[in-house]
Amino acid sequence: MKKSKIFMSLLLSMMLLLTACGSQTTKTPAKEEQTAKPAEKQTEKTEEPKKEEPKKEEPKKETQTGTAKVKIRFASWDDSESLTEQQKLVDQFNQSQDAIEVVMEAYGDNYDTKIAAGMGSKDAPDVMYMWNYPAYYKGLENLNPFIEKEGANYKNNFYETLWEYNSMNGEVYGIPVGYTTHVLYYNKDLFDKAGVAYPTDDWSWEDLKAAAKKVKEGNEGVAGFSFSRKPDPYDFEMYLWSNGAAYSNEKGELNGSINDEKSMAVFKMFQDMEKEGIAITTEGGGTNEVLGGKVAMYINGAWSIGRFNEAGLNYGMVKIPGFGKPSVSILSSSGLSMSKDSANKDAAWEFIKFWTGKEMNKARLSYELPVLKDVVAEEKVTADPGKKVFFDMLEQSAGYTPSFFKIENWSEISESLELAFEEMYNESSLRAPEEAINDIISMFP
Repeated sequence: MKKSKIFMSLLLSMMLLLTACGSQTTKTPAKEEQTAKPAEKQTEKTEEPKKEEPKKEEPKKETQTGTAKVKIRFASWDDSESLTEQQKLVDQFNQSQDAIEVVMEAYGDNYDTKIAAGMGSKDAPDVMYMWNYPAYYKGLENLNPFIEKEGANYKNNFYETLWEYNSMNGEVYGIPVGYTTHVLYYNKDLFDKAGVAYPTDDWSWEDLKAAAKKVKEGNEGVAGFSFSRKPDPYDFEMYLWSNGAAYSNEKGELNGSINDEKSMAVFKMFQDMEKEGIAITTEGGGTNEVLGGKVAMYINGAWSIGRFNEAGLNYGMVKIPGFGKPSVSILSSSGLSMSKDSANKDAAWEFIKFWTGKEMNKARLSYELPVLKDVVAEEKVTADPGKKVFFDMLEQSAGYTPSFFKIENWSEISESLELAFEEMYNESSLRAPEEAINDIISMFP
C-alpha cells in the first residue's frame, strides 16, 4: 500500500527549505529515493471502515476554577521525530487554555486504517489531518458555518487555490495546513558546462526541449530532461491543464476530455521527447538521476529540496514551462478536519483555528510553506527565491479541480491510467497515445 502521510512527506523534505538555493556547491553520491510524494496516495483504494468498540471516555481534568476541561482528541500521521515538535505546539495550546485540553494520538503508518475504523464505530478523533476528502468527507463536519462566523477576512487570508483541495461539492471540510506545488529543477553545473543559459520563469515547452538538446550535446552521458516511466495520474493532469485540457469534464466524464486534441498533444509531446533522445524516463521520480548528475532537468514538488541541499547539489528552480500561457501545477496538500461525530465541536474548532492560525504558521516556518497571506507578507517569505517559486505556482494554479475530486471510481481509473502511461512511455513499448487512451475510454465509457 502506498504511503498516506502527506504532511510527513512535506515535513521531511522541507526541513532545509530556508537554504534551498544557498549552499549547493559540492556533489555526493546519490541516495535511493526515501520519501514518497504526497500525491502518490491519491490513487490508492480506501479500506472499508472497520467496526471497533468505542473508547472509554477518560476523566476530565479540573481547571483552576473547578470546572472540568473539555478533552479533544487530535490524530496525527507523523513519525516520532516530528511528533516531538508537534507535541510542543499542542502543549502550547493547552497551557493557554482553561477550558480545553488536546490529547494527541499518533497513528503513523496505520493512519488511514485507524481513521476509517474510528468513523465506522463513530469514535473518530475530534480533529484529524486529512487529504483524501472524496473517501472521508461523509464522516467529516462541514466547516462552512464555522468559517462564516469568523468573517470574510478569515477565509480570504488563505490562498484561494488551497480551498479547492480541502472541499467537496462546494463545502469546506478542512482548513489548509501544508502544501507543495511543482517546479522545474535544473542542475546549474550541467548547464554551465554546456554553455547554455539557465531556465527562466517564462519558458515554454519548446524552450525546454531546445535547452535539453543542447545540454545533452554538451555533457556526455547526460539526458536533458527526465520524467517518470509510470507517471502518477494525479500529478500528470497538471500538464493537461496547462494546455487548456483535463482528464474529465465537470461531471467527471472522461470521453471528450482526456481524448481531445489538446490532451493528446500533451501525451504525445512527452513521448516525442523520449523518442528524440532529449529526455529519458526513470523508474522513480527522477531525483536519483538528478543527484547523480545524469539528468539536467526534471519537475517535482518540494520533496527534493532536502536531499539536494544535503548532497550539495548546485541547482536552481523556476516555474513549470507553459504552452504559450502561464503553466498550472497540481497541489499535494493537507488540511485539518473535524469529525462530524465530535461531541465538542466548538472546542475542536478552537484548536483547528489555533493549529492553522498565524502563530502556528510562523512556528513552522523552518520546515513548512505557510498557507496564510499575512504570514508570507510579514515574514517576507517570498524574498527567498527558493520559496517564492512555489508561491508563484500556487497563485497561478487557482481554479482547477483534479479529476480525483470529480470521479467517483477514480481509484480504478487511476490504476488503468498508470498502466496506459507505462505502455506509452516505457522505451520497450512506446505505444501510441491514441491507442492507449482509447482503451481507457472503452473501459470507462
